[in-house]
Amino acid sequence: MSTSAQLRAALVDSLTGEDKITEPAWEDAARTVPRELFVGSFFVPVPGSNPTAYRPTHQHEPGWLEHVYTNETLVTQLDGRTRPEDVPDGTATGTPSSSSTLPSLVLRMWHQLGVEPGHRVLEIGTGTGYSTALGAHRLGDTAITSVEYDPTVGAAAAAAIAAAGYAPRLVIGDGLLGDPEDGDYDRLIATCAVRYVPPPWLHQVKPGGRILVTLSGWSFGFGLALLTVTAPGEAAGRFLPGYTSFMMARPHDRPPRQSLSLLPGDERPTRIDPEIIGTWTGSWVAQLAAPSAERMGAGGHQILSDVATGSQARTAPDPVGGWSVIQRGPLRLWDQVESAVEAWQRAGEPHQEGFGITVSGSGQRVWIGQEDGPGWNLPI
Repeated sequence: MSTSAQLRAALVDSLTGEDKITEPAWEDAARTVPRELFVGSFFVPVPGSNPTAYRPTHQHEPGWLEHVYTNETLVTQLDGRTRPEDVPDGTATGTPSSSSTLPSLVLRMWHQLGVEPGHRVLEIGTGTGYSTALGAHRLGDTAITSVEYDPTVGAAAAAAIAAAGYAPRLVIGDGLLGDPEDGDYDRLIATCAVRYVPPPWLHQVKPGGRILVTLSGWSFGFGLALLTVTAPGEAAGRFLPGYTSFMMARPHDRPPRQSLSLLPGDERPTRIDPEIIGTWTGSWVAQLAAPSAERMGAGGHQILSDVATGSQARTAPDPVGGWSVIQRGPLRLWDQVESAVEAWQRAGEPHQEGFGITVSGSGQRVWIGQEDGPGWNLPI
């Protein structure tokens, strides 16, 4: 057995708990598809750096192959342009814009999608092509269509997929528009995050089909949703357990940030502890309540800045104890967040699996508990 095959087997064997591969066909895919073909070089974050600096790890360096087979996300591009090959020495800074997602999450999502032989699958976000190859191994080349937004990333993925011996249909284009030539899919899986479910997906997945997608926003709260299409343009579903995050689809990403000046405003005591919107689900609830805002800060010191209107909210310690909030602008961001967090608290502060989503021609609504429970409209 080659070193690569030994490392693949060791990685599969190390997956336990919710990451354990329970279907033999997916285990065979994980043991067969060589990840190193899809991750020639990658960036590794430098511990303690602020802003985060990334050091490139180049192909065939000592320890490179062993690192490829760790259960980690490996960043392969920064700022939509910088690749590890562009940084032969030293470090680089920037925002990750493409990666090879940790294998356990890739495989878990294929499980959650519930694909069966004979299903046609539309994958949004080819990335390195590793997930695409796993799907092609499991279902066959003709079952998979994968759409990649970035032509450079897509070309590298196509070469890697071919080198691995697979030939699914690959498309360069805006995956939020779905398949530019065809529809009638049984399943759709997205390996990027979106602010709302793109309407074309709801017409290209047939009724009874499933969509698995991570919903996010400019405050980087994340929730993984599994929806069933109920009619053309309509769907309903629930959010899944766990902690899943993906890079934003580029057409849904935040506009370039302007310099932020914290200006005077109206001040009052806050009814909630600001630290709660720094938690995983608390940040998700805050984002639902203020979907065009970006969240910054840490601990009790939170800042919300609305991208659309320039409205601001920031928290500060109250001299007599507790926390105050200062707000300005046409949107009272903290009022919105405060009311949403209180509704979530009254419901018992459930994790995302306590939330659901309903999509129709009149909008997209995320709710707690049942469809008639507290809810918020997504920003379509």
